[in-house]
Amino acid sequence: MQDITKECETVNELVRIVSKRRSAKNTFAELGFKNIELSDKDLVTEYLMKYPSKSCERAFANIYLWSYKYPVTWAIIEKTLVFKSEDDGHLAFAFPAGEDEDIKNALNSLEVACKEKEIDFALYLVTPENYAKLENWYPGKFSVEYDRDSADYVYEMESLATLAGKKLHGKRNHINHFLAEFTGRWTYEAITDENVEDCFEMALKWRKESECEDDPEKAAEVCVTLNSLRLLKELDLRGGCLRLDGKIVAFTVGEPLSEDTFVVHIEKAYAEVNGAYPMINQQFILHECANFKYINREEDTGSEGLRQAKMSYRPAFMVEKGQVKLK
Repeated sequence: MQDITKECETVNELVRIVSKRRSAKNTFAELGFKNIELSDKDLVTEYLMKYPSKSCERAFANIYLWSYKYPVTWAIIEKTLVFKSEDDGHLAFAFPAGEDEDIKNALNSLEVACKEKEIDFALYLVTPENYAKLENWYPGKFSVEYDRDSADYVYEMESLATLAGKKLHGKRNHINHFLAEFTGRWTYEAITDENVEDCFEMALKWRKESECEDDPEKAAEVCVTLNSLRLLKELDLRGGCLRLDGKIVAFTVGEPLSEDTFVVHIEKAYAEVNGAYPMINQQFILHECANFKYINREEDTGSEGLRQAKMSYRPAFMVEKGQVKLK
């Protein structure tokens, strides 16, 4: 596989790679579906914030940064925002964002269009709340299959900030060990124009040490990480970093998902710095997320190690997401 992480180290390269790697297909172009661009940010974000979801995919930066690998197009249909995922042998629509009556009209239009093209109608990233609406509107018409690997972990902000309680005793110990070992040697900073290049250099070093070039999924994740730093301002992302002896050893990046929920998209730290991960986690929450009730830390993608780590922070609830089909 071509080393996409090296291709995506500048904003101009991101634009080029997105254009080159997006699927050439657009089966429903006549409905207005088009590739997502930076210029679409305001309109798309307006819909996502007005009709919020706890799902991490309902964030513009997430959609845009991953669009080079997972081609997604969008359109306004019946006054609703609809995303379409399409590749060889697969086509599905995200549950529309809009008013209920408009959503029903949009779903009807999409279903009719699928019948005309002899394509199976399907929805993806459907939450239990979305499916409950479908069952209420169309009893027994649809079936849903949830994917545990794609379920988001959502935590109470105060819990991550204080790590209070017996169940989080181990996490507090990691923080205390970090504080004891590195007394007077560490600082926390918000990511700004002055330190973003230091974070970028740390990400490149992390990529090399983690042997990402040999793992396509890791390579794609690092590509997204690098471009989130390059486009921090353009995408209205918030970031924070941890310095030890003056050098960046950890950083994290995220964005508001709704009025009460913040989503953390990226978190990177040197594994050899004991306590760096829990420390950047806590410090970022304390400094950048104090006004939010919930923190979405995304899914575990089926990784057993990642699942154990996310569960160890005791999520308040999970956001299930499934695939919906006609019965």
